[in-house]
Amino acid sequence: MWQYFAKHIKLALIVALLVVLFIAPITQAEEATPVMVFAAASTTNAVNEIGTLFKEKGGAGITSSFASSSTLAKQIEQGAPASVFISADEDWMNYLSQRKLIAENSRVNLLGNSLVLIAPASGAAQENITVGKELVGLVGNGRIAVGDPDHVPAGKYAKAALVKLNIWKDIEPRLARASDVRGALALVERGEAAYGIVYSTDAAITKKVKIVGQFPPDSYSPVVYPIALIAANVHPAARSFLDFIKGDEARKVFTKYGFTVK
Repeated sequence: MWQYFAKHIKLALIVALLVVLFIAPITQAEEATPVMVFAAASTTNAVNEIGTLFKEKGGAGITSSFASSSTLAKQIEQGAPASVFISADEDWMNYLSQRKLIAENSRVNLLGNSLVLIAPASGAAQENITVGKELVGLVGNGRIAVGDPDHVPAGKYAKAALVKLNIWKDIEPRLARASDVRGALALVERGEAAYGIVYSTDAAITKKVKIVGQFPPDSYSPVVYPIALIAANVHPAARSFLDFIKGDEARKVFTKYGFTVK
């Protein structure tokens, strides 16, 4: 009888060992899967730094794609293999949510930001500009760079502010429309636009521009950056990164770059 039980116990142990040996590589492979992050262009520096920190802490590698939120959302809709999406406004996250493309209960509001008026650092533009009718005269025949208001969140916020301040019709013909907010920043850095409207965090990453004016906070809706997992590409490493980017260490990085953390 003892030999009978011993034989079956030995067989059970062998089966259990095989199960462990089979499952462990799968789990390790899932954890090692690179996390594809699609993020608004304005988060480039912060997200890259957080991705490096995540890997240093034992997390998976991060592969990032930065562009306007609209471009990224459309790419995700078309099947791009993103696991995490950070949008610069709620509209484009809503766009994916309405199409059932984000993972249930994964969406949170992560960051906030503000709009500023910038000019080339080496230029003669005056500082402490009161953004209003005065701006129309200052721009004159020059150009003012923005993310394209038709689809770029920073441009949409900028248009809302200019409309609220009753200068949109005067400023619209002078706009230099960029594909994302970093493109607008680059136009001002190179002196191709006399002024630009960007997020305060964008102005802070370069010495080639200076902030010459602040947009009144009540002239545009609060800038909100939601984050969520993409339903088609949820895996353990992506969930780990989502937890990490909402944590204290990532908060310090975002704060360093000038974001407000929700």
